[in-house]
Amino acid sequence: MGFGSYDESEQQEVDADFDDDDAVKSGSNSHDGTIEFENGASSDELLDRLKEIKDEDDT
Repeated sequence: MGFGSYDESEQQEVDADFDDDDAVKSGSNSHDGTIEFENGASSDELLDRLKEIKDEDDT
């Protein structure tokens, strides 16, 4: 066999042995709330820090 080739007889049909009841329900863990975060810095302080970071990237 060459590189990347395969024997089709080695490929098997997978027989899944589980019910839908066993599957994970993705919608059952959704969250419809809010989150708040306070970092203690003012908007001006954050904007100044962002400018410093951008200036460091330019050099």
